[in-house]
Amino acid sequence: MKYLKQFLIILAISLIGEILKAVLPLPIPASIYGMVLLFIALLSGLIKLEQVRDTGKFLIEIMPVMFVPAGVGLMSSWGVLAPVLLPVSIITVITIFTVMGATGVISQFIIRRSKREAK
Repeated sequence: MKYLKQFLIILAISLIGEILKAVLPLPIPASIYGMVLLFIALLSGLIKLEQVRDTGKFLIEIMPVMFVPAGVGLMSSWGVLAPVLLPVSIITVITIFTVMGATGVISQFIIRRSKREAK
């Protein structure tokens, strides 16, 4: 019953994100609205971490399974993707290294800042 309650909380926040996507004229996916709302609710204490922790861990554990339909979709549309494979591959590699670099720089900044504040 605990997992059902936690899942319903996450589902309700996702529903609010879907409603915001339909109401607001911004090009932001509903899942982003939902994540931001959940983040704000957790920070403000409106939702306690214990209220969604176990289901959140479960959803993270099964996340690789969620990519199977996307992979099948890519395989079924190979004919459309074949002509643009090289540009998409180059963009993907550049994006991966850009995100890795930005993440590393930001992580180092936060770690150094935390060490300075601790002293």
